[in-house]
Amino acid sequence: MHPNPILNKLGFSNTDRLVIIHTDDIGMCQASIQAYADLWDFGTISSGAVMVPCPWFPAAAELCRIHPETDMGVHLTLTSEWQFYRWGPVSTRGADSGLMDAEGYFPRADAEVQESADPDRAALELEAQVRRALDFGIDVSHIDTHMAAIAHPKFTPAYIQLAHKFRLPPLIPRLDAAGFEKLDFDSETAAFLASMIGQLEEQGLPLVDNATSLPLDQPDGQLALAKKMLAELPTGLTHFILHPSIDTPELRAITPDWPSRVANYRTFMSQEIKDFMKDAGIHVIGYKSLRALMRN
Repeated sequence: MHPNPILNKLGFSNTDRLVIIHTDDIGMCQASIQAYADLWDFGTISSGAVMVPCPWFPAAAELCRIHPETDMGVHLTLTSEWQFYRWGPVSTRGADSGLMDAEGYFPRADAEVQESADPDRAALELEAQVRRALDFGIDVSHIDTHMAAIAHPKFTPAYIQLAHKFRLPPLIPRLDAAGFEKLDFDSETAAFLASMIGQLEEQGLPLVDNATSLPLDQPDGQLALAKKMLAELPTGLTHFILHPSIDTPELRAITPDWPSRVANYRTFMSQEIKDFMKDAGIHVIGYKSLRALMRN
C-alpha cells in the first residue's frame, strides 16, 4: 500500500514512525479516570477514549472540562462484557432495538449484538453517545470502538457516516483483508473493511496504518514488552492501545484482568518508559492533530 498521505500533511517523511499512545475504556470505572489523569500529567500518553454509557462517564467528562487540553475521543460502545458491572444504551430502553440482552443491558459479546441489533437503532445509539459527550463539554477528538462490535458490515456504514457528520477521525487501520484477518476479524468483515480504505482516504478521513495493544492477559514483564513493541514500530502511524487503571477494590471486583490493567498503568508511569520513548526515534501525536487535518 502507498505511504500514508497524512504523514506529509503533518510535516513528517514517509519513513518516519508516528504513534498515538492511546488509553481505552476511560470512564468504565473510577480507576480508569485517575489513571488517565495521572498518565496525561506524566506525559506518556497522547489520547484516550471515554465510554459514554458507563456509570463513571460524568466524572470523566468533568475531568475533560477542567482540563480542555486533554485529548479524549468517544469509545463507541454496544457491548457490556462483565459479570456484575453492566451498562446499557443511552438512546433507548426499547427491546425491539435489539441492543439489549434479557437482563436489559448491552449484550456481553460482539457476535450477539451483531446478530440482534437493528442497524438503524444502532446508528441512533452511536450518534447519541457522541452527542452526549459533546453535551457534557468534552472536546471530542475522534471516535473508536469498544471491543470489535462495530467492525461489522451491519454497523460500519453508520460509523463512517458519524465520522463525516461530526468531522471526527475514526479509528480504521489502512490494512488489506489479510491484515484485518490477523486482527481476528472474520473474512467477510475483513474484505468489506479493506475494500473501503481507498475511498475513505479520498473522502479526507485520516487513517492510521497499524493498531496494536499491550496485552490484558500478561501482567508480568510489561515494561520490557512495551519497550520492545515501541522499538519495533513500523513506519507510518500506529494506534498503540493501553487499558490503564489504578489499583482499587472496585476495579478488582469488576474484571479478572485487573492485574494487567494496573500493569499497563504502572508501566507508563515509569520514568524508564518515558526516557525510552524520548530516545526511540518515534514521534508521539494525538488525535487532535488528525482532527485538525480533517477539518482544515
